[in-house]
Amino acid sequence: MECSIFPSVRCGLEMAILNAIAVSQGSSFISMLQPQMINEEIYEKSSVKICALVDSNGTPNEVAYIASSLVEEGFTAIKLKVARRADPIQDAAVICKVRNEVGPCVELRVDANRKWTYEEAIQFGFRVKDCDLQYIEEPVENVDDIVKFCEETGLPAALDETIDNFQESHLNMLAKYTHPGIVAVVIKPSVIGGFEKAALIARWAQKHGKMAVVSAAFESGLGLSTYILFSYYLEQLNVVYTVMNREIRPSIAHGLGTYKWLKQDVTAIPLGIHYDPCKGFMGASVAGAIQLLKNFKVNNNIIHKTFNEEQVHRYHLTVNSKNFSYSIKVHEVGQESNDNVVIFLHGFLGTGEDWIPIMKAISRSAKCISIDLPGHGGSKIQNPGCKGAQEEATLSIEIVADVLYELIQGITPFKVTLVGYSMGARIALHMALRLSHKIDGAVIISGSPGLKDTTARKIRQAKDDSRADSLVAYGLELFLDSWYAGELWKSLRSHPHFKEIVASRIVHEDVQSLAKALSGLSTGSQILEAM
Repeated sequence: MECSIFPSVRCGLEMAILNAIAVSQGSSFISMLQPQMINEEIYEKSSVKICALVDSNGTPNEVAYIASSLVEEGFTAIKLKVARRADPIQDAAVICKVRNEVGPCVELRVDANRKWTYEEAIQFGFRVKDCDLQYIEEPVENVDDIVKFCEETGLPAALDETIDNFQESHLNMLAKYTHPGIVAVVIKPSVIGGFEKAALIARWAQKHGKMAVVSAAFESGLGLSTYILFSYYLEQLNVVYTVMNREIRPSIAHGLGTYKWLKQDVTAIPLGIHYDPCKGFMGASVAGAIQLLKNFKVNNNIIHKTFNEEQVHRYHLTVNSKNFSYSIKVHEVGQESNDNVVIFLHGFLGTGEDWIPIMKAISRSAKCISIDLPGHGGSKIQNPGCKGAQEEATLSIEIVADVLYELIQGITPFKVTLVGYSMGARIALHMALRLSHKIDGAVIISGSPGLKDTTARKIRQAKDDSRADSLVAYGLELFLDSWYAGELWKSLRSHPHFKEIVASRIVHEDVQSLAKALSGLSTGSQILEAM
């Protein structure tokens, strides 16, 4: 069940639950983390060291000026983004200039976000060997090269995306990175899935003599306040390891400097981050973070709009095209008077229902309409005339595009924006190219004009024709079992709600037309060539 919750959602839930328990007990978030060490007087005097973040855009002189300005404000630790330039030599020149400008006492970290090859990282590494970097986050694109990088350059490295991508037990995976060249683990609670996992990883790092650095992913002041308290908790654990191992471990600057990047914040109470002259660094007040969480108020000055969830209106429209009549099921959310109309087109086996959560989210600024494409959901190809006409009906990108064009003409006189996924994306692309007088733009998700190679197209078309025949012969339920057994759906099969997802794909009322859609809208046909 755990993996069914998005990491950011799990983090938010843990934050809310811990705070709720704390409030019910008349206590604070930090007391939930370390109940044996509650001391309000200590909290009043405590702060967490903050590392500033610099994007590194600009010339070496410009970046060095920004860094030196942060030092003047009181920051004693700065992280700079690298691997954004044409080659690593340019990045190295920036870092050398920054070190020269800020002097030897400021902690400098750099973050490559896995954007360099091993060779590029080595180039950079040898040119900054004299810059006394605290560490380089994820210097290489291939995680298997990170230890080799440390050994080759003698430079310290830190893990970040590596732990974010762990699918298995974090501790089992971390066992590969005990090498002394890896000196830090950067932990984003909202990315790895909450404070329980974050604490587990942090304790592993501290046990192996590595820095456990909490890092924000541009959270609001509310989230940052919680991170400040979590960072303080880790610092207290760090003290325990220091005493146990009889070694000196300086306080760690945590990556919470993203607050300076926010133009506005949801919190009415500002974060208590300021220069602490007694400690000599830019710090976040622990007591201030506790009070912000206890007395949180929304900053109403930044609210531009309020929103109540829109109701979904469902109805059928009939479109007559050549010898056939199409009954199309339509799902509509948003104000009728809104001239900004967005049309959503689903993929094969989907329905307009797939888009409802997204439509509700943006319906304040647009009239949103999703459609059950012909053969899907509640849409049907009807027989207005002689018997057997439906049996002769065919579907293609061109036919469906014509039907949708007539449908849209009846819905709005204005130009529309199309959003299409997979099969729906192919239709949207065709309409955007052929009907530009009606289509204002198209968002293409996992879609293409079709396969490029002629032989590959013939093979795919033959496969889809065969699948369509099987769908008609054996029914939709058996077809779904075969369809979702394919390699394409390997990751989907591991989803905790996979069975429910497949069950939702059996709601198609016109299986004959669904089979025609599979064959006629196959990627075996290249829509650009047809045009």
